[in-house]
Amino acid sequence: MSSSSSAITFNGQSTFSSSFQQVLQRAVSIASLPMQEVETEISTLQSKQTDLSTLQSNFSSLQSAVQSISSAMTGSVSASSSDSSVVTAAAQANTLPGTYSIQVSDIGSSTTTISNAATTAVTDPSSANISSSLSYTLTVNGTQTQLSVASDTLDALAAAINNSNAGVSATIVNLGSNASPDYRLAVASKELGTDTIQLNDGTSDLLSTVQSGTDAQYTVNGNSTVLSSTSDQVTLAPGLTATLVSASADQTVNITVAASETSLSNALSSFATAYNTANSALAKETGQNGGALAGESLVYELQSAMSHIAQYTNASTSVGSLSDLGLTMGSDGTLSFSASQFDSLGTSSIQQFLGGLTSGGFLQTANNALNTFVDTTTGALTSEFNNISKEITNDENQVSNDQNKVSILQTNLSQQLSAADAAIAVLQEQNTYYTNLFQTENANHMAGMY
Repeated sequence: MSSSSSAITFNGQSTFSSSFQQVLQRAVSIASLPMQEVETEISTLQSKQTDLSTLQSNFSSLQSAVQSISSAMTGSVSASSSDSSVVTAAAQANTLPGTYSIQVSDIGSSTTTISNAATTAVTDPSSANISSSLSYTLTVNGTQTQLSVASDTLDALAAAINNSNAGVSATIVNLGSNASPDYRLAVASKELGTDTIQLNDGTSDLLSTVQSGTDAQYTVNGNSTVLSSTSDQVTLAPGLTATLVSASADQTVNITVAASETSLSNALSSFATAYNTANSALAKETGQNGGALAGESLVYELQSAMSHIAQYTNASTSVGSLSDLGLTMGSDGTLSFSASQFDSLGTSSIQQFLGGLTSGGFLQTANNALNTFVDTTTGALTSEFNNISKEITNDENQVSNDQNKVSILQTNLSQQLSAADAAIAVLQEQNTYYTNLFQTENANHMAGMY
């Protein structure tokens, strides 16, 4: 919205029409002055909103960087196996660091079945089936599942079994030659161990057991108790999963769970970058040539929060400050991170200094300080942005009302000046008429005298 006065055109007929246009232009310009002041205020408020949005974005990113440090702390563990050909392992965030041992005596097997030789011979599974039925009963360990096939083909029957969620999987195998194929239906249990699997077409059983499965067997940490599992994935400890690849006979495989500081180091480096970005944006709002927020109390509050974060100390730990952690403040107010200094520190001292988002330490202090400003509901930056939005709305309403008043003034004054101009034009026409008439009569009179 803009009230910038453009040239007002006044179409008059009298010789005073240009003067009337100037009168109208000046009256409208004077009446628009209060509105122009409000528009200038709106422009200033909009500039403040733009700078507030920049600060909100940068300080939110800084808070995210703080939270990423916390995530890196709780998720920075990894598991490695001394022999991955026997056992592989994966650790979650809650896995305690340490060494675990496992000895695999049997990796187990699944129960497998195949369709009987007496069933209908199938040379093309896409056009023929081992039975002409369209309804089957699949029984796994005594639990029956009714199957309906889409077509009378072996492909359709295998698909129906695989879609049944009965704990088995179906494949099609050729027991014949290339020249004389003999396609059979093979059904195997998805888990390890002894299972009973049968498929009936309403008349007869169609499957024969090829191999009866066995459970996987293993021992943990030298314990003599042999453990069994119907899965090749076993839980060794909270958050620690081992995958059994092959039997190890008398071989013991060690799984080492250790804290990985790489992700934490990267998170601290990202924190330094986010801190510098936020600090740079804040610096643009200070000083003689500061931005739209220069002089605002909110800027000084943000500066204080940044200083509080950078100067956090904890005298009760060997890592007592950010500089001890490898985060050094330069003379220009920027943070730099030394990965080599960080790598030389002990994991325990790092964790004591950093703490957690809700359990004290640097992380809780920094997160709470930033949340005071960036919380999307109660944060100071959010509140200030919303307050300015209300001011802009009120000012825009005032400009709209003032614009209507100016328009009414222009319309009324134009009508009044048009009426005056028209009256003057009539008088000027009469004056011209009588002047011409007088001149003509006078010329005739003078001519008669001679």
